[in-house]
Amino acid sequence: MALLAVVASLFSGLFFMARSGQGDARRSNKAMRMRVVLQGAALLLFLIAILTRA
Repeated sequence: MALLAVVASLFSGLFFMARSGQGDARRSNKAMRMRVVLQGAALLLFLIAILTRA
């Protein structure tokens, strides 16, 4: 589920980046920041899954 959220935020950021305009640049930056946060969360969940499995 976390992987899907990361992919969705990546594509939304790319979509806004492909469009022109100042408002779209702000949306693109926000989407890319959200992608970084979601990637961190996905990595943390992966680490917890590995540590609890052992």
